[in-house]
Order: sequence, then C-alpha cells, then structure tokens
Amino acid sequence: MDYDEDMTDEELVVQYINDCAYDSNSSLNVQTFFKIQEILLRKSPLLISKYLQNVLNFTTSNNQDIKKALVGFIEELVKVREAFIPKVMLTLHMLLCDESIAVQKRVIQATITIYRKTLAWLCQPPTITQEMEEAWKQLSVIKLEIANMIDSDNDGIRTSAVKFLECVVLLQTYPDENENKRFNDFSLDNVPLTLKVARRRKLEEEASNLFEILVKFHGSPHISSANLLACIGVLTNIAKNRAEFMARVVDALESLYNNLPPTLTTTQVSSVKKKLKTELSGLIKHPGGFEYLSTISKLLLELGCSQSEINKMVPKADERRRYNKRLLSSESLVLQQNAKKPKLDEQPAEVETEEVYDPNLTPQEINEQFILDNLTLEKAVYLIVTNIPKLPNQVPPAFLKDYAEYANTGNIGRIQLANIMAKQFLEANVGPGKRAEKRKSPPETKSKPKEDEVREEKEKPPQKKEKVKVIRIKTLKLQELTKPLETDVKERLMLSAVERILKPHKSANKYLHQKIITTLATHFDFTIREKILMHILKDLKSYVDIALAWLYEEYSIMQGFAKPPPLRSEGKSEKFYNMLLCSFINISATDALIITRLLLESPLITDDALEEVRVVCRDERRSGWALGLIRDLVVRKPPKQLVFLNTLLGYTTYENSVVRDHAIGHVLELHKRFELKLVIEEFARMNLEFLKLPKPPESLCGLNQGRLKAETWGDDFIKACLMPYVSLLPANESLIHDLAKVYVDTSPDIKRVILRLIDVPVKQMGMESKELLKLVEECVKGSETLITRLIHILTDKASPTPELVARVRDLYQSRITDVRFLIPVLNGLTKKEVIAALPKLIKLNVVVVREVFNRLLGLHGDSPITPSELLVALHLIDSTQADLKNVMKATSLCLQEKQVYTQEVLAVVLQQLMDQTPLPTLLMRTVIQALCSYPRLSGFVMNILQRLILKKVWNHKVVGKAS
Repeated sequence: MDYDEDMTDEELVVQYINDCAYDSNSSLNVQTFFKIQEILLRKSPLLISKYLQNVLNFTTSNNQDIKKALVGFIEELVKVREAFIPKVMLTLHMLLCDESIAVQKRVIQATITIYRKTLAWLCQPPTITQEMEEAWKQLSVIKLEIANMIDSDNDGIRTSAVKFLECVVLLQTYPDENENKRFNDFSLDNVPLTLKVARRRKLEEEASNLFEILVKFHGSPHISSANLLACIGVLTNIAKNRAEFMARVVDALESLYNNLPPTLTTTQVSSVKKKLKTELSGLIKHPGGFEYLSTISKLLLELGCSQSEINKMVPKADERRRYNKRLLSSESLVLQQNAKKPKLDEQPAEVETEEVYDPNLTPQEINEQFILDNLTLEKAVYLIVTNIPKLPNQVPPAFLKDYAEYANTGNIGRIQLANIMAKQFLEANVGPGKRAEKRKSPPETKSKPKEDEVREEKEKPPQKKEKVKVIRIKTLKLQELTKPLETDVKERLMLSAVERILKPHKSANKYLHQKIITTLATHFDFTIREKILMHILKDLKSYVDIALAWLYEEYSIMQGFAKPPPLRSEGKSEKFYNMLLCSFINISATDALIITRLLLESPLITDDALEEVRVVCRDERRSGWALGLIRDLVVRKPPKQLVFLNTLLGYTTYENSVVRDHAIGHVLELHKRFELKLVIEEFARMNLEFLKLPKPPESLCGLNQGRLKAETWGDDFIKACLMPYVSLLPANESLIHDLAKVYVDTSPDIKRVILRLIDVPVKQMGMESKELLKLVEECVKGSETLITRLIHILTDKASPTPELVARVRDLYQSRITDVRFLIPVLNGLTKKEVIAALPKLIKLNVVVVREVFNRLLGLHGDSPITPSELLVALHLIDSTQADLKNVMKATSLCLQEKQVYTQEVLAVVLQQLMDQTPLPTLLMRTVIQALCSYPRLSGFVMNILQRLILKKVWNHKVVGKAS
C-alpha cells in the first residue's frame, strides 16, 4: 500500500502497524512488518522506545510469518540497542512456547546471537541493576527450555537446539591461549570475577553439563541422520576451540564409528562416514590432537585414508613445539609475575617462621616431606621453563643411572620424585634436612692444629651479612585443639541456624535470601528439608517464590543439570520433586491464584500432582477454576498436552452436572485450536458409540466419574455419553450424521433422551446449515422421528426456508408418506399443497390438528392460505377423503379462534359457501355456529336463509341432516 511521501516516519510506523493488525493478506503483512523494522532500527531509531510495545504485541498474531519476522526484529534490536534486552525477553520466551514449529526454530536460532549479546552486556557496567538481573533470569529459563528441546519430536528443532548448546559451551568456557582470538569474540575470561548474577564457576559447570548432554545425544542409538551430522560438526568445532574437550570428543567419535545407529539407511551411513572422515582430518591437523594421533589415525585408515595422507596432515614438530611452549608459558605467566619483587635500598630484618619436624625423622625423610608439601604443579612448570636453557646437550650418565629404575616402569609419581630430589638436596647441603642434621651434631671438643686453622681461614670465603636469628614457632592445628561435635549437637545447631535464616529480614536481599534457603533445602538431609518445607507451608502465599525456586532446583538435580548433593543420599530425585510439588498443591487446594501459579510455572507436573488437581476438580464449588487451570495446562505445557487434555475430557462425562458443564465449556474453547480438534471429536464419538452397547461401559463408572457401576442405561449415563457430542454440533455441524446413525441402533429410552438434548445445538445451527439440509435430504432409514424433531425445532419460532421446504417436500413425495412430516413446513407449502393435505391432517390427534391450524392461521408467521380460505376448504373436503366427524371437529376448532374468525371473516366465509354448487354439507351447521358466536349476524343470516329457500334446501337431505 502506497502512502503520501510527505508523511513523517512516525505516521508511517503508525499506519504500517495498523495495516499489519487488520489486513488478512499474509505476504503483504510480512512486507509491511519489514518496513516497520527498517524505519525503527535504521531510519528513525528514536521511535523505538515509543512503539516497541506495539511491535511486540504481534506475539498474539495468528500469522506464523509475522511471528518469525518479529523474532528477527528482536534479534536485530538486541544487536544495535542492548538497553532494550530486558523489554524483549518475555516476548522471546512467549514465542519460544508458540505452537508453530517454524516459529520455535526461528527463536532458537535468534537466541544464539541474543545470548552472546546479553552475556557481554552484563559484563560491561560496574553494577548490575534489578532489571538486568531479571533479564538474565528470564534468559536462563529460555536456555533451560532450549536444552530440553534436544529431546523434541521435531528433527529441525533438535538440530537448532544442538547449535545453541554449542554456542553456550564456547561462551562459558575459557579459550585456548595458543589460539588467535577473534576480535569481539566473547568467552569466560571476559566475565568479571565480581559479577554476582553469573559466576565464572557456575557458568563453567553448566557448560560442562551441556557438553555432556551433547555427547549423550550424539551417542543415542535412535538419533536421526540430520541430527547426527550436526552433532558431529558441533563436537569437533568445540574440540578445535577448546582443547580441554579433545579427549571426550575423540572418544565419542570413536564410539560412534564402532556403534553406528541401526536406524540409518545405507545412504545415510555413507554420509555419516564421509562427515567423520572430514572432521577427523580437521582434528588431526590441530596441534592439540597430536596426543590422540594413534586413535584418530586408526579411524582415518578404516574410513579410507592412506597412511601417507595421514602423515601429511599431522602437524610438524616445530609447530607442536611452539604449541606446547605457548601452553606452558601461559600457565607459568602468573608464577613469573609473582616471582618478580621490587628492589628496596634497605630491607628490614624479617622474622621467619619454620615448621618443626619430628626429631625422629632422618634428614632424607625431612627433605621428602618438605618437597611433598611445597612442590606444586605451578612451581614445577616454572622450574622446568626457567631451566630449559641450562640443560646440557648430552644426557649425563648419572641422570640415566638415577632415573633408569623409574623410566623403565613408565610411572614417576610425586613420592618417587620427592625421593630423588631429597637425595640431591642432601648432596648440595640445602633443605630442612641438612639444617636438622646440623642441630643434632654435638660441638667438637678437640682443637685443630694451628696451621690447619690458618689454612681454613684462608680458604673461607668472605663472610656475608649475618641474618637475624630465626624464631621457630610451631604451627597450631585446629584439629588437635578441638574435639568433633556429637551428631545430635550438630543437628540441633544446624536446625537453629536454619530457623534464624528462615526468619524474614527487612534489610536482607530478597533474591539472595531465597537462594540461601533453596540451597539449604536441596543440599542437606531430610531433617533440614522438612523444617524448611513446614515453614513454607505455613504461609505458602508469602513464600510462593521460594517454593518455585526450590522446585526448579530439585528439577535441575533430577534432570542431571546439577550435581546430586553429597549430603542427600537417601531416595531418588524424582521422589523429592514429586513429594514437594504434591505438598504445595495439597496445601493450596482452596487458593486458585496460588495453585494456578504453582502449576503453570513448575517445570514438570507429575502424575501424583495431577491426581491432587483431579480431587479439586471433583468439588462442585471449585470445579470452575480448577478445570480452567487444566485447560491452561493443555495450552502452556506441550510436552504433556495429551495427558492434561484427557484429564479434562474425562470430566465431560462426570456425574455432577455442574462439573460436567464446566468441563464441556472449557473443551469447546480448546476445540477451536486446530491441533486439538481431532482428539476432542474422537473422544466425543467414542462416548456416543457406547450407546449401542447393552449396558454402560466401566469407563463411565468409578471415583473419577462420580458414579457406581450399573447394568442398565439410565438417563444419567445417556446424558454423560451424549452431552460432549451434542455440544460440539454447532462447532462441527458434520457430526450430526453420526448422531443419526447411532440413533437408529439405540433403544427407545435413549432415543427419547436424544430428541430432548438436541434442542439447543440444533437451534444454534439454524435452518441455513448445509449439514442439516443434507441430513434431511438423505434421511437414514429409522431416523424419521429424529428428522421430524429437527424440523420442528428449526421451525418453532420461524418460517421455514425454501431450501428446507424443498427437501421436506421431496422426501414426503418419495419416501415418507406420513403427513405429520409436513406439519413443520406447512407455512412454506403452496395453497394447493396445503388444501391437498387437509384431509389427512384433520384425521390426526386433536392436539396435532390444533397445532396445524395455529400454523395455518398465521400464529407462527405468514401462511400460504387465509383463514377464510381454510374454513371454506374444510367445508369442501370430499366425504370419501375424510370422515364427516373429522371435518366437523376441524371446523369447530377453527371457529374457536375468535380472534381470527371475526364477524366479518365469517360473513365472507358464509357468502363463499352459499356460492358453492352443490352446497357444502356442513353449511347450515356453520351458519348456526356463526349466529351463536356473533348474534349481530342475524340480519345477514336472514338473507342467507332467504337464498336457501330459493335453492330449496329441504331437497338437500344431507345439508339438512348435518345441521
């Protein structure tokens, strides 16, 4: 749509938003949305804050292309304006939960960029605001849900989830120092140590857990070909960028080659092997893969590579040496920096402390103990790197002799190394062992000869500055000074500490307080958990946030996202989560808001928890909101959608009418959703088919149905089977045909209930319903009474349509000869057809005849015949077609309608009867009844009598006898 070029950008945005909201053209809507995106993000970014919410409102659109475009808008917005991240997180989460597979895939793809941007955004400011913290929590929930989607039923969603997990693993781990880091590339070392909402340790642990999920998924025996190819590429990319995962990746690829999934076809196996060959070739070229050269070479040989090709791909020795040197230098960098000390002109004398060793130990043992206590990995690396230039070109024979024993075994541990170095310390007269030996040796009593003393003094080096005497202080050990507490004392102290923590503090940080409580609850034993649970259950409304946080912690442990706490060894994680959720639901069974929030926000609804909700649904007073909650669970919990839907459908046949009506109302709302329509209709059809059985099925009995087992069909059982089905008729009119087929095969009692229950839905369908007209036209044999009832309902307060009249007329003329079939459409017939049917109609029951006259006399709308014509037609009925008594009864019923047959109408009727030849049989009787009803007609009657004299009425014996 073209607009005036003079319109401002803001006016264009408003117009485009309106066009997208009300235009039904899908392709035009998407084009218009891209125009909105171009103006807000490129042309006039100052308008974003004003119209952002209007754009985000397209989340509720029924057009999946618009939703995908909205995801792209959010992705681009986060790239250019990171300040809007908190405002779009909730919308992103809602789009992830969308029912469209294409929208979910687009959200996962966009989240890769959004997650990287958000994590970098959190690391920039010196302080974290509440808004930023909430945005990170929301994104963490999205991350958890995408991780769960690796088990999705859709192949494309699983592939997108694998790509997202690759991004998270690379972002939340440390990069290799020997790799060239790309510009603006983010990793764990960019996360400040002071960032509280995202600690380095937790991010790294989470990345390790997600990597294990990828490896597990990669080794699944039922993984699809597309997912497997994507997973192979992801794992090898992680190994190339993070050498710490190299071993796990090589093992995973080797395991895959030896155990290819049995579900793959021959072509897919060939593709997988080709992919393995390509990725393994890339790994062997990586310097970090040299350690696993034998394994990778073996696999490549089996995949078709020659040994010469493999040799060409192996990194050269110089390249590997540079790689190892950079790796060692990076690890020792911190040690070298710490070793540098500023030189001072005057160093004050310092008091040294020295640990006192056991006097019974030998100098060799003292040195060994000293080396074991002080030789760390960092110091060893530093010593090696700094002394490499000092090594001789040839290996000394003494070195080979000393290390021969250990080199042959191939295992030099810390104890053996300490033993060797301790001997070298003694030989060099250094270390604590030598000092201890000097302290033990007694002073010499004999004096040396004078010439020896002179010689020794000459040989002595110049004396160094005397050090301050060392004060040796024995190190105190807490374990030697204290005794362990008894078990009951420790438990009492822990409970007291927990009670103090549980008390609300006004000055306490709400989220930190919540985190402490949930950590205590999940990581300690049953006593602590029970104490915290009782505290929460006392006032669940106030502590619902803590309850939900606790549920998520338990869920993380249950799913393996977090390590099981070591202090909680009894029972299974599933048991803890189930018990916790059931306790919360049971205590909040009367509070609609609390139980709704618990179930909608809980990560998983267990079967026992659902049973607790069923108990609430059976209560007539609470069934309305409880069944509404199950309806919301059907929509918002896709993984268990069918479980919740079956639960809701079960209550559409419940014994209590209030509960049943509430359930049917919610089911009708869900029936509007395309993906649920077929399941609901199949359930209703199954219950309808039960009516053909000789007795009610057991599925309609029991606690969940509120009724006892019965051997015969009662009205309650019949209604339970019929109500779900007939309630769906206005929503899907084609279901009326199955109802007619079942109607034919049922007992009279069931038919009676069917005829009574179809009143409301048939009125809602209306006479214009094509399915109803089709049913009347086809009319299954045995369903005549049902068809008649349908037509009666449709024409009760309205005139029949020409289409309905035509089908009834055809049916009457071809198959159904019962004149009662015509009664509902009498007003739609021609006058000739009505007069032709009168002889048969007046033979019916008096009540039926009265209804016929009510329709023909215009009491239910326009009539094809006037009252005067009707009365004349009754007088003219041939005696061979109808008995005279029936005609007399019919004329009497007409004359009783005095508001229709007024004095003037009767005068016209009598005049027309007088003009008939021969005179009608009931003429004189009608004249007498008219005179009795309207005495003022006496003059008119006298004129009629005079005309009768002229016609010699006494010669007409039948007329005189009838009077």
